[in-house]
Amino acid sequence: MKMKKTLTLLLACAMAVSMASCGSSSSAGETSSGKEESSSGEAAKAATPKLDGYELLWSDEFDGDKLNEDIWSYDPHEPGWTNNELQEYTTSTDNVFVKDGVLTLKALKTDKNGKDYYTSGKVKSQGKKDFTYGKVTVSAKVPQGQGLWPAIWMMPTDEQHYGQWPKCGEIDIMEVLGNDTKTAYGTVHYGEPHAQQQKDYKLVVGSFAEKFHEYSVEWEPGEMRWYIDGNEYLKVNDWFTAVDGEDEKPYPAPFDQQFFVQLNLAVGGDWPGNPDSTTNFDKAQFEIDYVRVYQKPSYDKNVKKPEVEMRKALEDGNFIYNGDFKEAEDLTDDKNWKFLLFNEGEGSAKIENGEIVITSKKEGTEEYSVQLVQPELPMIKGKKYKVTFEAYAEKPRDMIVCVSAPTAGWIRYLKDTKLSLTTEKKQFTYEFEVTAKTDPNGRLEFNMGKCGSTETIHITNVRVEEIK
Repeated sequence: MKMKKTLTLLLACAMAVSMASCGSSSSAGETSSGKEESSSGEAAKAATPKLDGYELLWSDEFDGDKLNEDIWSYDPHEPGWTNNELQEYTTSTDNVFVKDGVLTLKALKTDKNGKDYYTSGKVKSQGKKDFTYGKVTVSAKVPQGQGLWPAIWMMPTDEQHYGQWPKCGEIDIMEVLGNDTKTAYGTVHYGEPHAQQQKDYKLVVGSFAEKFHEYSVEWEPGEMRWYIDGNEYLKVNDWFTAVDGEDEKPYPAPFDQQFFVQLNLAVGGDWPGNPDSTTNFDKAQFEIDYVRVYQKPSYDKNVKKPEVEMRKALEDGNFIYNGDFKEAEDLTDDKNWKFLLFNEGEGSAKIENGEIVITSKKEGTEEYSVQLVQPELPMIKGKKYKVTFEAYAEKPRDMIVCVSAPTAGWIRYLKDTKLSLTTEKKQFTYEFEVTAKTDPNGRLEFNMGKCGSTETIHITNVRVEEIK
């Protein structure tokens, strides 16, 4: 949340994870519902449930009539404080209030000096309820609307302990973009250089704006796990931190120090974009039913970082699997090739006759709006690589190719390169050298959005090989 890249970078990394059971069910020992109504019609005080294997560290069920300042502090900031966001975070009860058992962070659109001006709410537990390791569970309902950006996230109490962001680490329990409330994101940031791991969770039915859902993270010395409504969708155990050019700090740094919880509703910014005429600020409110933090009685802190597993090249030296498209495969899963659509891009892909054929209906608003990728390419510092493929279009058009680093700050090993396709099949060849940190998760991308055309593209004989 603190220093996000643009939507281009963040969403390009997302490997869409559609879960078959995405309702309001919760894991054993938890509830995803909040307050019950008493016979008098008033909200009854909710009992914080026990959780097997954990002890309750602290919680807020928001049963009072104002913010509990023994737990939370207001966190005011001027517009543009981070991510080019538009809102001013205030201490006003118009933006932050507790009512009927729910904490509400409300965004307001006003006028200042003849221009649109936005205020909103942000609260944090820093200095009051800091902790190291545990399970954080939050029940919340997000707002819908272009430019709205609710978040549940964690930062270290002492941001300077390992150095300023991203070296200090950041745990994003939940983020939702108001223009796509069927999708929630879990992310962890660390580095330097800046690295991140992220996955999304998509609802098959309904949206995160329609009712309360439960978001949680289990943070342990050697692993973090993200859940929505009790369903695990992201696991991370291979983070690091360092000052650029120096040795890494001992694992599990930076996630071996005290962190605190933050809740906020941003307006605009690099990732969601700004509000437009469709954004209804009468309903621009982020509602939180409860925040519960549990800890195990003890944690084994004697952990080691998992050894990095690098993809092996095929017998012919190719790191691309199914590069000749002789095998049929599911283009929506995380194995080998994956076809992705974002930001108004519309289209389809199919493998036939030793080619992959990409048919676009709408090119979308971004270059990555129509995208074909293959991840998990080993990018080893000091090595040189060659990318080759054959491609053509049914009518002349452009396409962009690159090799990116979705978990290493979205740097480019092979820079974004625009190429012109004709109706005749042509071989394209590019070489590059890896000068950054060794990365097991390089990604070959073919970006076909926002190129001024929706003409069908054919690609085959794709290779990425080490040449030195």
